[in-house]
Amino acid sequence: MASSAASAPKVRSFPKVEFTDSEAGALEFPSSSSRAYNYFKPAKLRATVYEDVTVDVQPDPARYLSQGWIYGFGNGPGGYPQEWTVAKSSNWHAFLDPNEEWEATIYRNNSAVVRQVALCLDNAKRAGAYENWNPAWQKFIARNLGAWMHAENGMALHVFTSIQRSGPTNMINTAVAVNAAHKMRFAQDLALVNLDLSESLDTFDGAVHKEVWQSAEEWQPTRKVVEELTAVGDWAELLFGTNVVFEQLVGQLFRSELVMQISAKNGDYITPTIVGTGEYDYSRDLGYTRALFRLLTRDEKFGESNKELFGRWLAKWVPPCLEAAHALQPIWSQPAEKTLTFADSLSAAKEKFAQLLEEIGLDVPKELEK
Repeated sequence: MASSAASAPKVRSFPKVEFTDSEAGALEFPSSSSRAYNYFKPAKLRATVYEDVTVDVQPDPARYLSQGWIYGFGNGPGGYPQEWTVAKSSNWHAFLDPNEEWEATIYRNNSAVVRQVALCLDNAKRAGAYENWNPAWQKFIARNLGAWMHAENGMALHVFTSIQRSGPTNMINTAVAVNAAHKMRFAQDLALVNLDLSESLDTFDGAVHKEVWQSAEEWQPTRKVVEELTAVGDWAELLFGTNVVFEQLVGQLFRSELVMQISAKNGDYITPTIVGTGEYDYSRDLGYTRALFRLLTRDEKFGESNKELFGRWLAKWVPPCLEAAHALQPIWSQPAEKTLTFADSLSAAKEKFAQLLEEIGLDVPKELEK
């Protein structure tokens, strides 16, 4: 008996496995049982490449992280806090970029623009196109297009680059990052034009743009608005103030309603090609901006409060942008060939701005009627 007891196997105890529903694979979501491994419901029958590489790439406790954020800041919230803007959404993930921008499209679209700009500048130098520019137009480009280069660079580095990680979803942040790339590339294009003109024309002052941006009276309200925008902490307000208000009332006014309109009359077929790339970029960036804020104004739960919020943002940013627009009026008289008036240009810009606000679902501010 003693021998039998001694040879009996020792019974070992192990901790019991307890399931807490926080382990991998516990959470159920759309397509969780599908062999296609989609972690989201596509907008159409099949997911697009854009959706595959952006939707839910950025984790969110509201969707799949049942244990909460897996990372965070040392002195603040974790992950991508929705509190980084006072705007509200029932589902931030509902936003999809209408341009479907992702890594491949960034390189493809920008490389096409770079080739276009390089070809345009090479052909201009080869044909001696700059030599036919009259002194008044040379001065206009040196002072004003050079000054606008600083505005584009400021928005690239201190507006869009600074908020491209602040949105609560990967789809929003990707769109803003592309916006930053557009602005940075366009500012560099304007710098290349300035450099080419400085090398091609002895009479072209390629350094005056810095003095104009820093001290010329007509450009100081524009500079003030750009610098005030860079101080905004709320990423949605910064995006709204820049793409919805400033770009409409100042950016498009200068680029589209002035430079694009009068260049050919002054014998310049180069500048419209370069500036046109910036306008094309803005049309794409306005597309995602319009879609985002329209989503917020139509939100079933927060739509009305968002409209009130955006109304306050309009009251904050429209007056200084209109002041900046009116301050630029003297430059309409600088070219030798004046084909349109400042009043006509501003009226066109206001009309486009009012149309944009209507598309978003906002009332036109009373300052626009003055």
